[in-house]
Amino acid sequence: MVQSKKKIYSAIAILIVTAIIATLAGMNFHAKRDFKEDIVAGKGVTSTFQLSQYNPNLAGTVGDVTVYVLKGEKEGGSMLVLGGTHPNEPAGHMAAILLEENAKVDAGTIYVITNANNSGFTHNDALEGVPQYIHFTTSSGDTRTFSYGSRATNPIDQWPDPDIYTHSSGQTLSGSETRNLNRCYPGIADGTISERVTYAITTMIQTLDIDMEIDLHESSPEYAVNNATVAHERAMSIASEGVLNLQLDGIQMSLEPSPANLHGLSHRELGDFTDTYALLMETGNPSQGRLRGRTNENLVLTGEDPCYAVAYKLGLLYVDYSAGDLPIQLRVGRHLMGITEYINAFNDNSDKKISVSGIPTYDQMVSSNVGDWLL
Repeated sequence: MVQSKKKIYSAIAILIVTAIIATLAGMNFHAKRDFKEDIVAGKGVTSTFQLSQYNPNLAGTVGDVTVYVLKGEKEGGSMLVLGGTHPNEPAGHMAAILLEENAKVDAGTIYVITNANNSGFTHNDALEGVPQYIHFTTSSGDTRTFSYGSRATNPIDQWPDPDIYTHSSGQTLSGSETRNLNRCYPGIADGTISERVTYAITTMIQTLDIDMEIDLHESSPEYAVNNATVAHERAMSIASEGVLNLQLDGIQMSLEPSPANLHGLSHRELGDFTDTYALLMETGNPSQGRLRGRTNENLVLTGEDPCYAVAYKLGLLYVDYSAGDLPIQLRVGRHLMGITEYINAFNDNSDKKISVSGIPTYDQMVSSNVGDWLL
């Protein structure tokens, strides 16, 4: 009888603890899901519109994001900058935000999407132990908070994954890649939420006749395509000039051709299905890799990891990790300097010009903090 009561009390205690854990987890999940990032339009932003303007099937969904337009008084060329394609690659996200908050366009037009896969910002990758948010202190002393998300669209918005993801080209991939925005181009108007987003971006480029597109990413230090620009074959002259100038600026950068037989990626499909010069930039980030140690906000922001210091000494990395860190201001600075140099290269290879000022330089970024450039 006594043992029976003990079992009952133990079961009740377990149920209570389980209920508490489930409640706390649910509250945390709800807060992450509904979190609104502190993104503001810079003084150079002349207008905004919703991405659903180019695919009405996005209207009212989590994929319907704001497009920031920086239009100069003079006519000229145009470019689209994509941040947040993979929401667990924060340098691309923050570079897009700093671009729209600081840049002023005098000729031509720059379009900026800071949260390309907005659904991916509403959750984290399971079992990765990553932070949910990152924080920056501005020059005025305010704290601005941004979401650290997942590489893929939230399953709540797109489920179930098929066993095999068949791209519109007929290419087959692992089923989970159906929620990877950078495997879904050129998109399908009434497809999954990921396909609807990529269809809207493709259609926007086609309709507005955008001359150049840059997709901003981060990658693990042990990944071969790192500190690199991947370019569609039509964009090679612009990419090669830009890469050369980045190297002359002292910034490590290699040039990779977009594989013609690998479908769904922005640098392939946007180059094939539109007239844009399609580019993608990768910068090394220790919080992305599989060799990392404890993954927390400090690692994301500083890039300091003793495991990668050892890996570098063993010759296992494709980035220079001799300093023992890769801080986010350096990674963001690489992206912003890349944008600047590819604009310069575009201007050298086109009758149309993009004239822009106010983009923080690489030297300015590495000698300051990201928060110093946030409004």
